[in-house]
Amino acid sequence: MSTPTRDQVQAAPKVLLHDHLDGGLRPQTIVELAAEIGHELPAPEAESLGQWFAESADSGSLVRYLETFDHTVAVMQTGPAIARVARECVEDLAADGVVYAEVRYAPEQHVSGGLTLDEVVAAVQEGFDAGMAASGGRIVVRQLLTAMRHQARSMEIAELAIAWRDRGVAGFDIAGAEAGFPPTRHLDAFEYLQRENAHFTIHAGEAFGLPSIWQAIQWCGADRLGHGVRIIDDITVGDDGSVELGRLAAYVRDKRIPLEMCPSSNIQTGAAESFAEHPIGLLTDLRFRVTVNTDNRLMSGTSMTQEMFGLVEAFGYSLEDLRWFTINAMKSAFLPFDERLAIIDGVVKPGYAALING
Repeated sequence: MSTPTRDQVQAAPKVLLHDHLDGGLRPQTIVELAAEIGHELPAPEAESLGQWFAESADSGSLVRYLETFDHTVAVMQTGPAIARVARECVEDLAADGVVYAEVRYAPEQHVSGGLTLDEVVAAVQEGFDAGMAASGGRIVVRQLLTAMRHQARSMEIAELAIAWRDRGVAGFDIAGAEAGFPPTRHLDAFEYLQRENAHFTIHAGEAFGLPSIWQAIQWCGADRLGHGVRIIDDITVGDDGSVELGRLAAYVRDKRIPLEMCPSSNIQTGAAESFAEHPIGLLTDLRFRVTVNTDNRLMSGTSMTQEMFGLVEAFGYSLEDLRWFTINAMKSAFLPFDERLAIIDGVVKPGYAALING
């Protein structure tokens, strides 16, 4: 099994489960939308603005990292602006070889311009539909509606996700600072979603440790873990190379709970030192349900190709390994089973077979 080239990784069909809409704007789009509304940016043109985003995200300062979102969210307060950002998101993912994506955002952060929550979701869907149509069917994209864990609108957003579930919304998520804001604060929303037979993921085990993961799964019933990187804290590697899983890690692996891992983002936030030292290597060896994701493409200056090729360089992964990550992700998608199977059998497997046998 030879090591794939970057071009091969680019050509391979990819599946993305953890990507933030407000973390993936094109710098040129931010410049143009900011000019329309008179929003002041930290850099005047696209290239320098892109550099500012990368430097701020790499600064090691959470305050500076979060400031980057002030600018992207600021230019996403009208229907046309949101639809444009959503359309360009789909175009960029399709150009990167992504065949299925779930893109998340918090509707409550896009209402300061007078839009209702419903109008925000409609604008995103308008953009996604336009992007999918322009791709000629090469990509399927669904929305995940995110509630902010430090706010009190999670039930409202959960009800919104149910209202839109057959019109482009695949599921629900909560995000924001983990420390001090446990997922159990939103238990009513999660119990409502479970009663509605709905799918949801929870940001857990990124900045905060095992209690966050345990609560997300055992109290809230999460289908997937956003990041989940700190599950490594429940795994002990002996000097002789032997591995012992704690009860929580064993449960996550046994139940095949998907881990939405975002290597570049985890390095920026200090959850991992480098690609080579990222827990994804050990978790993959142990055959957890690992998936590879981008998180915030603008802030991390990344793409699915870049994330996967970074793993190829760090761990020597083959195309067969990348296919395993991709099928893991497609199995874990919040799509109906027959639709997941159709993409695995009709797109992912043939795409990898052509590269491996080519």
